[in-house]
Amino acid sequence: MAASLGPKPLVAVGQVTSTPDKEQNFSGCEALVRAAARRGACLVFLPEGFDYIGRDSAQTLSLAESLDGDLMARYSKLARDCGVWLSLGGFHERRADWPSTQRIYNCHVLLDPTGRLAAAYRKTHLCDVELEGRVTMKESSFTNPGTEIVPPISTPAGMLGLSICYDLRFPEISLALRHAGAEILTYPSAFTFPTGSAHWEVLLRARAIETQCYVVAAAQAGRNHESRVSYGHTLVVDPWGAVVAQCSEGPGLCYAEIDLEYLRRVRREIPVQSHRRADLYGTVGLQAALSVP
Repeated sequence: MAASLGPKPLVAVGQVTSTPDKEQNFSGCEALVRAAARRGACLVFLPEGFDYIGRDSAQTLSLAESLDGDLMARYSKLARDCGVWLSLGGFHERRADWPSTQRIYNCHVLLDPTGRLAAAYRKTHLCDVELEGRVTMKESSFTNPGTEIVPPISTPAGMLGLSICYDLRFPEISLALRHAGAEILTYPSAFTFPTGSAHWEVLLRARAIETQCYVVAAAQAGRNHESRVSYGHTLVVDPWGAVVAQCSEGPGLCYAEIDLEYLRRVRREIPVQSHRRADLYGTVGLQAALSVP
């Protein structure tokens, strides 16, 4: 088989330590995006909470903006100035229902190189967990769940499927995106240390293996404020399940080439998509129940 012509698309994946200071956070993210553009990346990924991480739910709500607010306008200009796609993986979004709900949305924003909004996915699975003595989170106390999975978007690196953090624990969404044509799945995140050290890499590799997609996971890392530390370990996994890029400690970038010829070879050699039994899934015990007189 003839080799593919031209360089493989390069993506850059950012690791940041967001704080409640939105201006400081923007300066740090802007520097990473500009560095990635100089390196030749066509698509730059930033993690959940890239805009800020509040000390409590009251501060989180007070700092939120709409998609047509000042902060997103600045990111649109940044995408335009650098000529890159931006995956902004968890924007605290106020929508039209804010006056009635007093809740926001956790919104994954995708901007194209003209600064145009290419897609917006609102996190559908909210993280309400309590690990006794370690972690307590109740995202639903201040966040509305999204109501739809967004179809994969065509980018220079491939067909990109959008998710956010806790969505990683639900293979149904990754399989739905794969069925819809995704070649890259992205999980911008702000994992805590207890959950990250136990589950982060193994879940990301599992999602890559079962969907035969590249998986890109930008992450928060380090002390966000006095009562929160994030796990970090930003990484990229290939369709075979191998980690091909990873950030070290602290803010920074890692880079990966997206090889769609390799992805297609993996899918040809183990064609799990064509082996799926959609006629059976979701029907466990159904026939037995129907046969009971």
